[in-house]
Amino acid sequence: MRHLLPPLIVLMCLLEYPAFSQTRLITGTITDQSTAAPLAGVSIVAKNSSAGTTSGEDGKFSLQAPSSTTILVFSFIGFETQEINITDLSTVDVKLAPTTSQLEEIVVSVGRGSQRTITDTPLPVDNLTAKDLTSTGQFTFDKALQYRVPSFNSVNTPVNDATTLLDPYEIRNLGPSRTLVLINGKRKNLSSLLYVQFAPGRGETGADLSGIPTDAIKRVEILRDGASAQYGSDAIAGVMNVILKDKFEYATLNVNGGVTHKGDGGSYGMSFNSGKNFSRNGFINYTIAFNQANNAVRSGIIDVPTEIATFGDPTVPMSDPTNAAIVNYLKVYPTGNNINGTGTTSAAKFLYNLGIPLGETGILYSNAAFVSKKVISNANFRVPYWKKDYGLLHIPDPNGVDYTNSTDPAEIALYKGYTGYMPTFEGDLTDYNATLGIKDSNNGWTYDMSFTTGGNSQLYTVNNTVNHTLKEASPTSFKPGGYHFSHIVGNIDVSKTFADKFTVALGAEARRETYKIIAGDKASYEGEGANSFPGIREENATTNSRFNMGGYVDLSWDITDKWLVEGAARAERYSDFGNAFVWKATTRYKFLEDKLILRGSASTGFRAPTLHQIYAQSTQASSANGTIVLSGLFNNRSKEAFALGIPLLKPEKSNNYTAGIGLNPLPNLSITVDYYSITISDRIVYSSSITSDDPNSTLGQILEKGGLSSVQFFINGIKTRTNGLDFVANYKNISLGAGRLGVNLAGNVNLTNKIIGEPNNPPAISEAGSTILSTQIRSLLTEGRPRYKVILGGDYNVSKWSFALNNTLFGPTKFQDLDNGGAIMEHIKQEFSPAVVTDLNIGYNITQSLNFSFTVNNIFNVLPSWKLVAKDSEGQQVLNDAEQKNLLEGFLCFSGRYRILGYNGSQFSQLGTTFMAQLTFKL
Repeated sequence: MRHLLPPLIVLMCLLEYPAFSQTRLITGTITDQSTAAPLAGVSIVAKNSSAGTTSGEDGKFSLQAPSSTTILVFSFIGFETQEINITDLSTVDVKLAPTTSQLEEIVVSVGRGSQRTITDTPLPVDNLTAKDLTSTGQFTFDKALQYRVPSFNSVNTPVNDATTLLDPYEIRNLGPSRTLVLINGKRKNLSSLLYVQFAPGRGETGADLSGIPTDAIKRVEILRDGASAQYGSDAIAGVMNVILKDKFEYATLNVNGGVTHKGDGGSYGMSFNSGKNFSRNGFINYTIAFNQANNAVRSGIIDVPTEIATFGDPTVPMSDPTNAAIVNYLKVYPTGNNINGTGTTSAAKFLYNLGIPLGETGILYSNAAFVSKKVISNANFRVPYWKKDYGLLHIPDPNGVDYTNSTDPAEIALYKGYTGYMPTFEGDLTDYNATLGIKDSNNGWTYDMSFTTGGNSQLYTVNNTVNHTLKEASPTSFKPGGYHFSHIVGNIDVSKTFADKFTVALGAEARRETYKIIAGDKASYEGEGANSFPGIREENATTNSRFNMGGYVDLSWDITDKWLVEGAARAERYSDFGNAFVWKATTRYKFLEDKLILRGSASTGFRAPTLHQIYAQSTQASSANGTIVLSGLFNNRSKEAFALGIPLLKPEKSNNYTAGIGLNPLPNLSITVDYYSITISDRIVYSSSITSDDPNSTLGQILEKGGLSSVQFFINGIKTRTNGLDFVANYKNISLGAGRLGVNLAGNVNLTNKIIGEPNNPPAISEAGSTILSTQIRSLLTEGRPRYKVILGGDYNVSKWSFALNNTLFGPTKFQDLDNGGAIMEHIKQEFSPAVVTDLNIGYNITQSLNFSFTVNNIFNVLPSWKLVAKDSEGQQVLNDAEQKNLLEGFLCFSGRYRILGYNGSQFSQLGTTFMAQLTFKL
């Protein structure tokens, strides 16, 4: 919080700033041309200035415009933008004509220096309003995007740990670190968490989207194209710009609550959004939100034969004493007391957006947010025949049963009545960001100078478990450490448009990033470490920083009213790896009175390795043949990586190509189709676990000399190519009875997602017959996200009612899980079948100041469904054997504990039907 105080203090002082300038008052009323109804929330802007306002509930507006203003611009979602000359007017009444599409909406994320309507953009852009997000009935911003943007995917992993704090997400199957997230056009800080589980996003990190309160969002622009030349690192897949509410219209209080069809997973929250307009065009808009989501349990029944194969002896009968404890325990506790599903999350979110006019055209702006989050998730329940607790977590019951299969009389007495234990993981997260800047214009030049800071901290606690190395001396609560990431960013952007045709934009950015690894208490990592979540060892705790500077130039030329060309170039200098240079060229041409649009782009891009990937190190010590050996993740600057010949990380490089067509054949119909091709060279991967059974090999000797049993590391290991299609069709304002209907169809089809050539194996590893890229990692990278995703929806508004029905088709995913299924998974794939999830939102305006909405997500209770598919005859032979197939399925879902998803997740939620109700008060 201390990082927010300086800008906040300055801003509170500046709230009293008097803006002395020559202005004139313009008033009027805005109505719907087709119905004559007043329009509330219409944006009114004095052209070529920062002066603006919005219309009230009665459609009326009042604007103090600079005396030099001659043109007012009126824009509203779903209506055609109008520009009206007000040279000799003090009152103006405006009738806006409905249009179908958001193709008329102004967007700012396409290039630097100019705003354009989507019809004018040479690139595909998703433009989502606050209503689009809230009508999904989803509890957080990232989950709302999942059901609104086909190319955006996010997933709840069934085994959570630290990922309970935020779920991995990505655009176009390229991982979270290749989508740049902006808040009001300024870079959002990354999370401090490095994903390590075998789920999409493994080995990467992204911004915490779930921490952004939905009620603070005005709209979201998602540029689906590489934009490194304009914005720098991380923009290979695209850019997401979250634009916050600004001008104050009215205060809202949202109260919501929800539950799953099983009666668990209860969620409830309250959000208050308010603000104030002051001076000439000044505003402050702020949001306070509190949310709670409880545990939802989707545990499966344990398969006894698989459990015996895992913990007992499958070669002897179930009645044999070796297996008796397992059989007897599961008769009483068929789920093994396991609790899997979703964790418990509590969050408090605070955000403001501020604008203070400076002179006639300038504005001092700021926004800041602070999020505090607490999560609790459950590890796998440690059944008695798997783990003992040394009497630390239970009280012996002389009349109880011993399920540990002990033969020692003392242990039998100790473990009578012992039913196991369930470790719990607790995470405490704080995330903050703040921006302070000045924007003004002089002689046609617009300049924007800003300072941004942001950070994310996570500290962990593990309870109700033991360190098996310490046995009876073990504590039962541990502090395994955590992580912190922060950045400080300075920006200068300058632009000018000449003769309304040619725009020049140039700017520079300086950024300092810091990544800190925080050690846990000694008991959390000593020996085996805390069971379920070992702590961070003292020798792995470090603090590292880097600095980079970059500059860009962006040129845009409307050669004619139909033909636009744009070019951009950027150079960067990083303190830890050197230079990067990228460029971009785009064009758009409009035919047939703007009813047909052709557009395309070609660009190069880069992604700097994150500090997490450069410095993260997570090792465990264990005993092998009386010798202590290390295993785990070693960073690229360690002596172990040097011995193996692992080079230092360098930036990923990309080549992006897009080509698209836009059709606007009718005033209410728009269609866009865009093809994209993204080739990434030197792509950074989190390697397989490398080991060797041959002590005479170079790899074996290196491991033995270093006291290592296995190693993992990050490496610029592969080249990938992703090709696909995005399509969007909107048909809106269709008269139907007394109301209006809108229909939309949007989809993303992944045509190719492949690894090109062979992985970049260091010589010592390839000579030993090992590889950095196991079949499991290949499968995760190329098949772990839906092959396609299509959203078909409709919204109908009549009188006081509104209805929104959406159907989301999730395409198939595949995974070869060798960790749990064993070597046979080289020949078999776990395939999740396509499925359609249907959501319905119903809203009713009880009064002008009170609205009620009710959402049913996944109406038909569709659950993920998977099957095993053989790749060859060897795999088919196993699947033809019912007993072997059953065992394999059991291994993939931990003996049935994760029957719905398997151990490593699917394309969509396992919770089934959920209900959400919301009351919105306008104050």
